[in-house]
Amino acid sequence: MKYLNLYLKNTSLEKQSAAAIAYLASIDHISVNSPKIAESIVNEIKAQRSQLKLIASENYSSLSVQLAMGNLLTDKYAEGYAKHRFYAGCEQVDVCEQTAVDEVKSIFGCDHAYVQPHSGADANIVAFWSIIINKIQNKRLEQLGKKIDLLSNSEYEELRQYLVNCKVMGMSLDAGGHLTHGFRHNISSKMMQASSYSIDPKTEMLDYDEIAKKAKEFKPDILLAGYSAYSRRINFAKMREIADSVGATLMVDMAHFSGLVAGKVFKGEESPISYAQMITSTTHKTLRGPRGGLILCDQEFAETVNKGCPLVLGGPLPHVMAAKAIAFQEANTLAFQDYSKKVVDNSRALAEIFLKEDLHVLSGGTDNHMFVLDVSSFGITGRQAEDALLDCGICLNRNAILNDKNGAWYTSGVRIGTPALTSLGVGVDQMRDLGNIMLKILKHTKASFNTKTQSKNKARYELDANIKRNCKEQVIDLLKDFPLYPEITLQ
Repeated sequence: MKYLNLYLKNTSLEKQSAAAIAYLASIDHISVNSPKIAESIVNEIKAQRSQLKLIASENYSSLSVQLAMGNLLTDKYAEGYAKHRFYAGCEQVDVCEQTAVDEVKSIFGCDHAYVQPHSGADANIVAFWSIIINKIQNKRLEQLGKKIDLLSNSEYEELRQYLVNCKVMGMSLDAGGHLTHGFRHNISSKMMQASSYSIDPKTEMLDYDEIAKKAKEFKPDILLAGYSAYSRRINFAKMREIADSVGATLMVDMAHFSGLVAGKVFKGEESPISYAQMITSTTHKTLRGPRGGLILCDQEFAETVNKGCPLVLGGPLPHVMAAKAIAFQEANTLAFQDYSKKVVDNSRALAEIFLKEDLHVLSGGTDNHMFVLDVSSFGITGRQAEDALLDCGICLNRNAILNDKNGAWYTSGVRIGTPALTSLGVGVDQMRDLGNIMLKILKHTKASFNTKTQSKNKARYELDANIKRNCKEQVIDLLKDFPLYPEITLQ
């Protein structure tokens, strides 16, 4: 019991945490039979403690959320939904799932919630097909006067052709959309006809008139709103108006900003709850829960969504649903609302550091938890910026910009997000300090010269060792005041 004994020895009784004891005991238990895995867990904690996390899609869940996933609920099959299972012995799974559902409905004030999706991508596929079945399949079956199981092979094939020719229109990937919003290399564009809307090339913001024009030309069955790398808020009233004008269902993927909706930062027309008929989300980004997905929908889709299995999903993950229930309870508090507000304040403060230097922040700033910085003015790629910053203790990810000359792998931008550091308690003043550290790193980072091709190497970079050491020391100093899971002692 290496880690637990160390903790008990070095921590006074009044300061000992039950969560920390359980966490460290679990690592010690794992190390008995799988020392390599236990070591990886410990090393991951150490790595994250040594870095300032600015990945917009990541956060820090509570120890209670994490511990809820390590139990025998994982051993249960539970196809179906609460009190409607295909397996016996799911009474306790029902409690966990229903608790999660009730908590989500309380947070968002929605008609129906489904908490089984394993990820945001899974949630999107379930949502797509729920809309297609409700709007296309069921109406076609009604016309034929038959149930699907009674169709002949030829009748079913005719129906199937209707289904796979449905249309979806979402935000393009290089404008800030997500892979599952109709990207050609994703299943979303292979199971439906897909078209994309973009951002105005001058303002780098959504142009609702242009979206309306494209929608009237394409006539989508599903109009999809939401983003993965867009720093402004969406007017969902306008998106619903566009959807209604062409007879489309408005679906919103709020994976990135669901925590800001839960935290009452996005309200009125900036919240999708009153306007979208179908809403999907992850649970691990701004919502600060375990890795997973969820669906909110109008009552008309409830029955179809509840049949995510057998429609798309396999068996749900009861242990993750238990963790989701805890995370939703945490999000349904005034403290979480205060956290959500600080996430946006921090994002704006950090973006302002770069804007003051006349650097290209896409769309000219941010209204949410993230922004994309074009690093091409430094003479480097997004890949080089990502590596240089990481080597100095700042973790973020490269991101393509509109019509990116460096492509989707090397990119010209980096995406910067504040949910995780805000969870640690980092505030506006520290964000400004961090912005200046990042500026120093980027200004001194140079593309490495490729001697074979006599050109700049898009992957490798050069940074003066003294500057790297100085910036890393500043990062370490900042981290000292905001430790990750301070109740866990590893040495």
